[in-house]
Amino acid sequence: MIQSGTYLNIVDNSGARIAFCIKVLSGYRRRYAYTGDVITISIKSLRSKRRASSKTKKGEIHKALIIRTKIQKKIFSGDKLQFTENSAVLLHKQNKFLGTRIFGSVPKLFRFTKYLKIISLSSGIVN
Repeated sequence: MIQSGTYLNIVDNSGARIAFCIKVLSGYRRRYAYTGDVITISIKSLRSKRRASSKTKKGEIHKALIIRTKIQKKIFSGDKLQFTENSAVLLHKQNKFLGTRIFGSVPKLFRFTKYLKIISLSSGIVN
């Protein structure tokens, strides 16, 4: 469950490390976002190795796709989905991925969304 003011880990190779949720998109007065939702974020810190060649800068505003949340959530297959961190992936304005790799695993539910490409970019799939 992500809301305005939540800090997230960025798990792609765009150069960003930590982001701050500004707004939950797709809905009037929508308060919470879960896995698979798009939010607006601000970059708070960069990865130390990629500072010089980073695709982003500190303080920039981007859209992000949430791929992991700490809160436990039921999915349509009846299983419960829960991770140990809140993490997201950065998006362009055209909702394409900014990075070319994703660190860690991704839930299987992205197979049935318009973000199918995220499965091929990640290192593993979780139920």
